[in-house]
Amino acid sequence: MAGGVEVGAPRAGVNRGLVVAVGRTVPWRVVGVGAVMGLLVVWLPRLLGGTPDEWLGLNLLRAAALVFALGLAFLLDDPARRLTTPVPTRRWARTGLRVALVTPVAAVWWTAALLLVPAQSRPPVGPVTLEAGATAALALAAASVVVRFTEEPEPGASVAAGLLTLALLAPALVPSRWALFVPVGDPAWAAAHVRWAVVLTAALVTAVACAPEPVRSLRRLRAAS
Repeated sequence: MAGGVEVGAPRAGVNRGLVVAVGRTVPWRVVGVGAVMGLLVVWLPRLLGGTPDEWLGLNLLRAAALVFALGLAFLLDDPARRLTTPVPTRRWARTGLRVALVTPVAAVWWTAALLLVPAQSRPPVGPVTLEAGATAALALAAASVVVRFTEEPEPGASVAAGLLTLALLAPALVPSRWALFVPVGDPAWAAAHVRWAVVLTAALVTAVACAPEPVRSLRRLRAAS
């Protein structure tokens, strides 16, 4: 389905055959594990017979979003990337299709995660959804960068490790004036979510910019010609 070197005249069209073929390459098992583990994180207080307060509810949702994003870090994994295979559809179209196939699943999953938090403990839905979206976008952007500038066919493990490390270190390393992880009701809540919007935008721009064929493959094609 995918190859490290693409020849011929690629076309950007998307048809049913392409959707089926790309759908088979999506690492549904890893994404599913991330989704299930994320829901278990949110459901844990109820399993233990307790009810989270608003602070705990917020952090449970943040943790769930991170776990799901770790699964999404594997979305662009393609063991066949090093193969020299003629592919009629450009890489950006195939990558976009992978994202499009997973997006409804992510939306349903996030809705379920929100509903698992009791209404009295649930943080404002809009801001916490922005945080979750930015976290997922960071995972996809990082994977896109690795695919674009290296020949690594399966960047998921390294991207997930990097994202997890970043999430653990960010609260301690980011200056307080740029804090992202603030509690509901904090005076910096609104400003923090402006910063989350910037993170989301930057991640999306990076992912789109890195969607075309890897630069090393293009160099090889030019050398061959």
